[in-house]
Amino acid sequence: MADEAKAKGNAAFSAGRFEEAARHFTDAIALAPGNHVLYSNRSAALASVHRYSEALADAEKTVELKPDWAKGYSRLGAAHLGLRDATSAVAAYEKGLVLDPSNEGLKAGLADAKKAAAAPPRRPPPSGADGIGQMFQGPELWTKIASDPTTRAYLEQPDFMQMLRDVQRNPSSLNMYLSDPRMMQVLGLMLNIKIQRPEASESSQASSSPPSQQQQEQPETKAREVEPETEPEPMEVTDEEKERKERKSAAQKEKEAGNAAYKKKDFETAIQHYTKAMELDDEDISYLTNRAAVYIEMGKYDECIKDCDKAVERGRELRADFKMISRALTRKGTALAKLAKTSKDYDIAIETFQKALTEHRNPDTLKKLNEAERAKKELEQQEYYDPKLADEEREKGNQLFKEQKYPDAVKHYTEALRRNPKDPKVYSNRAACYTKLGAMPEGLKDAEKCIELDPTFSKGYTRKGAIQFFMKEYDKAMETYQAGLKHDPNNPELLDGVKRCIEQINKANRGDLSQEEIQERQNKAMQDPEIQNILTDPIMRQILVDLQENPRASQEHLKNPGVMQKIQKLVSAGIVQMR
Repeated sequence: MADEAKAKGNAAFSAGRFEEAARHFTDAIALAPGNHVLYSNRSAALASVHRYSEALADAEKTVELKPDWAKGYSRLGAAHLGLRDATSAVAAYEKGLVLDPSNEGLKAGLADAKKAAAAPPRRPPPSGADGIGQMFQGPELWTKIASDPTTRAYLEQPDFMQMLRDVQRNPSSLNMYLSDPRMMQVLGLMLNIKIQRPEASESSQASSSPPSQQQQEQPETKAREVEPETEPEPMEVTDEEKERKERKSAAQKEKEAGNAAYKKKDFETAIQHYTKAMELDDEDISYLTNRAAVYIEMGKYDECIKDCDKAVERGRELRADFKMISRALTRKGTALAKLAKTSKDYDIAIETFQKALTEHRNPDTLKKLNEAERAKKELEQQEYYDPKLADEEREKGNQLFKEQKYPDAVKHYTEALRRNPKDPKVYSNRAACYTKLGAMPEGLKDAEKCIELDPTFSKGYTRKGAIQFFMKEYDKAMETYQAGLKHDPNNPELLDGVKRCIEQINKANRGDLSQEEIQERQNKAMQDPEIQNILTDPIMRQILVDLQENPRASQEHLKNPGVMQKIQKLVSAGIVQMR
């Protein structure tokens, strides 16, 4: 129940419904009050709606329950920072970094806290473009945009994200982007007012009659209550800003040209376009990751790795989207896996994929990680393969078997199989050891593997049949012995096995078994899927009724080979007795 409430809270949080998320996490805490993750999640939800005091209480509870969990200190630092207690925030982030020195979130939080601690006392807010531009500096910017359904999608648009970063770096540059309706919409969101586009205002004025004096005064009163900052007067864009905007636009065109060349498999041309885009704009790491993808296609894996390392480093500096960092790490891991020649070479590729997944859990990255781990395991087996050493281990196992030291013998047979997993004799010998130790399921598995590797090896059938006979599955044991006789018709062990199975089956038919023995055989048989299918077949059920009540009609049924085979199966299993 707690997990269900937690899942609902996570879904609400992802959708930007933070109040709802907090309620779900509260429900989960009521069911699992000792779960530190629930307090951490509720702290994040409360901080998102600026309820920092409550968020702080939850963060302190998280640290109390799990003092060695780095994320708890991240929540604690964020709550302190929201309450403008920068000194306590710095202390919290530093404690977290002691536990997890490589945690990027803690590093970024510590940098923000130190910046806030070193900042001078707050001065009256600036006016004009700088004043409104400063509104884009606060931590509530991202929360508000993500929470509003009308603006949430903008966070997925690279060009809009770039505009926001530009304004954060230089608040005066806001005027450059006010012609974009998305920026106007976000500005209205930050000012807490609804900004209408000129076309909408004109149309509304044309369609309505002049308002009365009372109606005209009402909006003015509301405006005074909201008291938004006045919209800045348009400022003249500097030549430097114009040039920067033109360079970004040119870089995007180069990227598009590179993408088109990549689709045509014109890799050299694609490289040229991406390189030109990087020269024009070094604040977008997608040019590097795209060029890295081209290098993979060209087999230039070292160049790909270099580009990916640059992209990660530059992305950290720009605080780029985690998805972009993950993409760069995934492509680096792909290149490393392509270069791997030994099992150890895969270690760094696997580590890189794991880092990518911590940035963003992408199904493609997870698939590549699984493939790398599988390839490493296969290479380890190939590197360990040594038939000569396998024979030596098998001989050691044989000697210990003769000395009745079965557990030690199993160890040597297992090592022999690691050295040479394709030797049926070792599986046969280990199956014999398992039989002596009473480990029948393990012995049966080894015997079946022995037959799979070499269907003509008689020992595999004798091992399997002996185990089945010991388990009183006489019908299955007889089938195994008969299968072996097809390859070795004169094998005395197989012939003796068939004879012993027939004796046991006939013994049951003569009624020589006790009621307990009959019940035990029937219970085992009923666990066999083949027996279950026969008994649930409506036609076979009618035939069994005829065998009991109408012997003449049953004789016609027994002329059918398929029916006769199924009847024999039931007889051998002890389900049906024929006298």
